[in-house]
Amino acid sequence: MMKRIKNRASHHLRKEFPQLLKLPTLWTPSYFVSTAGNICTETVKKYIAQQKS
Repeated sequence: MMKRIKNRASHHLRKEFPQLLKLPTLWTPSYFVSTAGNICTETVKKYIAQQKS
């Protein structure tokens, strides 16, 4: 499901911003899912920080 969402978003972004066509990919294959009730801001920040490396 996430792959489909990312593919669709990539398609629309590349259509709106042609300069993105030069990039081989817009997304990493990973993703994070949690319910709003079970996640705090600190968890999200840690996850994002780990993705930058």
